[in-house]
Parts: sequence; C-alpha cells; structure tokens
Amino acid sequence: MAPPPPQQQQQQQRPRHSWLLRCIALTALASIVFTVLLVIIIWVSVQPRKLKYSIEHGSIGAYNLSTNDLLNAKFHFVLRANNPNKRVSLYYDRIDVWVLYEDQLLSEGSVAPFYQPRRNVTHLDLDSAARNKKIYGAVARDLKVDRASGDVDLNVKIRAKIRLKIGVFKIHRKLKVLCESLRVPFSSSNGFSRVTCDAHVD
Repeated sequence: MAPPPPQQQQQQQRPRHSWLLRCIALTALASIVFTVLLVIIIWVSVQPRKLKYSIEHGSIGAYNLSTNDLLNAKFHFVLRANNPNKRVSLYYDRIDVWVLYEDQLLSEGSVAPFYQPRRNVTHLDLDSAARNKKIYGAVARDLKVDRASGDVDLNVKIRAKIRLKIGVFKIHRKLKVLCESLRVPFSSSNGFSRVTCDAHVD
C-alpha cells in the first residue's frame, strides 16, 4: 500500500501537536492554581500577627539654616522593629526613609537589607542628612521658631520591600510605616519620648 501523501501526514500530526500543547498548558495552569491555593491555606492557618514599629530615639546634629534658607543637618533615629510571629520570619530587601517637616521633605536615606527571625525585636539606625536643602516660605520661618524652642516636630516615612517566609514559601509584600509627631531635640541633653508608628503591609 502506498504511503499517504505529505499533506495528509501533516493533517494527522497537527491534532497530536495541538493536543500536546493543550496538555502542557493545562498542567502548568493546574500547578499554578495548586501552588496559590496551598499558599493561601498556609497563610490562613498561620494567621500572622501585625508587625509593630516604634521610634525609640531621635536627634538632630550639625544643624544650620542659612540666611537664604538652605538647610544642613544630620537626622538620627532608632527604629524598633518587632516581629511577634512564631511562624513567620522576614527578609527586608530594601528600606527607604524620608524625614519631613510640615509636609516638606528635609532628607532621605536608606537602610541596608537584613533578615529578621521569628519572635524577634531588631533596632535599626535610621540616618539621613540634609545638604543645602532649600526650605520655602512659612516652613522656613516655622523651623526657625522651633529651633529657638529647642525641639521640632518631624514625621518619618518608611517604605520597604519585604518577603514573608512561611515554611518553604516566601511571599513578596510592600511595607509602609508612618511615624508622626516626633518631638526631636536639637540638643542631645534634651529627652526624647518613644513614639509608636502606624504600619501596613500591602
């Protein structure tokens, strides 16, 4: 018997090829759905507790606001990061810090990545500097008044890319921390009162 013509052979191979592609696609989709469901089940069963942050210390050094309202200063804060979870540890991959006065940015900095184990409290130094930072209008006048009083109200914003480690799984999240109304002294001889921060994980 003569073999089928080439056109007929191609028609026979196409259904087999399409069937194979469908099987591969369905298998990949099933694997993704299974992994997502497994992560959700583990997440619900673990019931992670909220991360807690507070500013334990704050100070301003090398302060100078020139006659043309250019600010030079060094800001130092100590952040207390509390992970109360017994099954969740964290990788902090990137941490950015902003210091603000009356909604005007004074300085920005970053913190080196680190790993935080379960049920752990870590203290982080948040250091940033203002270098010839232009301060505008009423903000400059208010800052001069606060300088004369000996301390100033500042806000600290923190944004971080984190990974929550639960068993063998690592879940990527974004962390937002806001520490408001920090009464920061210009002199180290003045005291600083601990301030609790608001934290959200998206």
